[in-house]
Amino acid sequence: MRRRNTKFLNSLRFPMMVAACGLAMSAPAYAVDGYDAEQSLIKDGKFYANVRYRFEHVEQDGFTKDADASTIRTRFGFQTGTFEGFQGQIEAEAVGYLGDDNFNNTINGNTTFPVVADPNGVEINQAWISWAGLPDTKIKAGRQRVNIDNQRFVGAVGWRQNEQTFDAAFIENSSIPNLDLQYGYIHNVNRLFGDDHPLGDLKSENHILHAAYTVADWLKVAGYGYFLDFDLPAASGLSNETYGVRLTGSHPFNDVKFAYEAEYAMQEDHGNNTASYDVDYFHVSPSVSWGGLTVAAGFESLEGNGTNAFATPLATLHKFNGWADKFLATPVMGLEDSYVKVVYKVDGVHEWLDGTKFVGVYHDFDSEQGSMDYGDELDLQVSRKLPHPDFLKGASIALKYADYDADGLFTDTKKYWVSLGVDF
Repeated sequence: MRRRNTKFLNSLRFPMMVAACGLAMSAPAYAVDGYDAEQSLIKDGKFYANVRYRFEHVEQDGFTKDADASTIRTRFGFQTGTFEGFQGQIEAEAVGYLGDDNFNNTINGNTTFPVVADPNGVEINQAWISWAGLPDTKIKAGRQRVNIDNQRFVGAVGWRQNEQTFDAAFIENSSIPNLDLQYGYIHNVNRLFGDDHPLGDLKSENHILHAAYTVADWLKVAGYGYFLDFDLPAASGLSNETYGVRLTGSHPFNDVKFAYEAEYAMQEDHGNNTASYDVDYFHVSPSVSWGGLTVAAGFESLEGNGTNAFATPLATLHKFNGWADKFLATPVMGLEDSYVKVVYKVDGVHEWLDGTKFVGVYHDFDSEQGSMDYGDELDLQVSRKLPHPDFLKGASIALKYADYDADGLFTDTKKYWVSLGVDF
């Protein structure tokens, strides 16, 4: 617990400095309008809580035992109102188990079971202060959740019970019409593995540059540069610099809507990385929607040269390359993921069915270099928000399944999930 307290205090050091400077600048207004400050920051603030229960079952070849994880995550926090452009939030998170931990949570030593990366523990999930006192500009510092674009390069990994947050400072500016500019400095990554894992915290000097320009509904252009440099020798191989461009858009044709995303990036070694490599990334996915049905096809390529491969260590990796999580690290021969995705949302049938969402995804995996077949995977999910009493903001249930069929790499793996969530 001492380690977590120290970590929390360190994460607050910079935002507290920002807050002190802000209060100093607004001192006359605060002295005169103390009641207004209290009204804005405290009385206009809000307490909130979220509880999510999940049962995860894993069957994986090579293990004599199946993993069964019954976990519950609780988050509770307070977000202030706004005064003189200042706002803050603090959020605690606790992950616990119902029953025995018959799974490898990455730190409990249960290596005879497959991995379910949901370690138990209590920590400060978010603690930040923001200031919007400059025109069309917002500065945010402290421990925070960060999701950029589709989270392929920077994301919070919201799927896992202990999400990934960043001790960082970000500045956003939108003073030029249709153009959003963002710069961020990340000095620590609070990974989903928790404080007790040797790679649970990644001290770093990461610089995030991102610009997005909206031409029209049919074209939004984003350009970025991510410069990642990790301090730990065991994580130095994750240090890289990436430059890329992303195009997205949609356009209706009568009752049918066409949408697309296309992205290209190039990556090379950076900072403490002792390797020397230069690899590319490519992703394209068009989709067609009609009524509640959406059908998408996609092709994603992460290049490898036999020694190093394209890496996205800050990403929400569970969203990509199959829910069985077999490709969290890109194989050194690279990865090609050809997929088809079908989504259907029920509407206008019956109140007990409306809002139910069905998702099916089929992946075919191959090496980017050579001709190795990595196997295929089928992912299925059904989810919906549930009717709830007035004192609840929302309740939801989800059933999820992943079936990875290995061929030349990894092992056959099946995963089942049942999730129940509620917001207060």
